[in-house]
Amino acid sequence: MLHSLQDWLVDWADSPAGPAMLALFSAAEAIFFPIPPDPLLIALALRDPNDALLLAGLTTAASTGGGVIGHLLGRRVGRPILQRFHSRQVERVEQLFVRHGFWAIVLAGLTPLPYKVFTVAAGVFDVPRLPFVLASIVGRGVRFGGIGVLIFFWGDRFQQFLDERFDLIMLSMGALLLLAVAIWAVWARRNGSLAPGS
Repeated sequence: MLHSLQDWLVDWADSPAGPAMLALFSAAEAIFFPIPPDPLLIALALRDPNDALLLAGLTTAASTGGGVIGHLLGRRVGRPILQRFHSRQVERVEQLFVRHGFWAIVLAGLTPLPYKVFTVAAGVFDVPRLPFVLASIVGRGVRFGGIGVLIFFWGDRFQQFLDERFDLIMLSMGALLLLAVAIWAVWARRNGSLAPGS
């Protein structure tokens, strides 16, 4: 089912309405749509690598906009929406918000984690809108911008690599981000502990 849906999504790359549908699906995926926009972004960018960065920017903006709607729904409707998702996912998301806040949203925007769960949860858990938007721009921007940059510079040579190892790329980028956050947290804690004695 999902495979057929993904094929249908990618087929829009051959339509003049492709960029508009990319924006629509990017926004919808941040709220409810089950397929991420990456396959359509890749297909459209490979048709004309010179447009890859522009398409990546469009995807980032539309996804962030959809995320804001998800955030608003989370605040207005609350937990009943989250109960539609798997309870294990919701528990993991809540733990991430409690422990990491801003960085949980960045991580969700960057990795294959279900971003829509995080957008709704951010509203449910009262994450302020401005930090939410900034975190979404960072996470989504790095993810889609990374795809755009790769295709802009290397075009078709990365098509097969992206198709076969996309999840691995996203997980690796997420791991690097977590490592950077961990290093920053240790540095901040040490500076904080040294501050009173100085």
